[in-house]
Amino acid sequence: MSQFFTIHPDNPQLRLIHQAVEIIRQGGVIIYPTDSAYAIGCHIGDKKALDRIRQIRHLDKHHNFTLVCRDLSELALYAKVDNQVYRTLKAHTPGSYTFILEATSEVPRRLMHPKRKTIGLRVPANPIALALLEELGEPLMSVTLIMPDDEYPLTDPYDIRDMLERRVDLIIDGGFCGLEMTTVVDLTGDTPEIIRQGVGQFEDFLT
Repeated sequence: MSQFFTIHPDNPQLRLIHQAVEIIRQGGVIIYPTDSAYAIGCHIGDKKALDRIRQIRHLDKHHNFTLVCRDLSELALYAKVDNQVYRTLKAHTPGSYTFILEATSEVPRRLMHPKRKTIGLRVPANPIALALLEELGEPLMSVTLIMPDDEYPLTDPYDIRDMLERRVDLIIDGGFCGLEMTTVVDLTGDTPEIIRQGVGQFEDFLT
């Protein structure tokens, strides 16, 4: 049976944030709110927790996970960032974007795109997610909470609890989350490429 924390969406209770991070560090799988949709995540180095997420979402071994980071400096630790890319990231983080970037050696090999050696990274504009990341001190390995055969993410934390309370270790109720996923932008080429249009404004990348 999972734990269920109701955390204030604007002023997260630090006691609950601390307890949530302890669950992550002990190998737990958690569901938490972001600025786009609810996500399911775990510690970056925990293969068992990663496998549990794959089972819940019915993902194959080639599905790309996202590293959710607390700020731009942490993001730059896991991706190769030149001056032009840095300016783009600075202008759009935190925000509802996932950026495809060339991975550094800090990224576990199993998280990289097997051929391109790239990784998806994002900095969410959500106080609960940012508080978790600040307390944890490293990224969360995450995917959007879309159940098998569903078209849209789960949005209601009570529905999530009814469905998944026996399969995850913690569900964080941070209020209603949206139905749209992040906008995915590939920054590995000479010009940005929109891979998926989501909640983040994408017009800036088309100029």
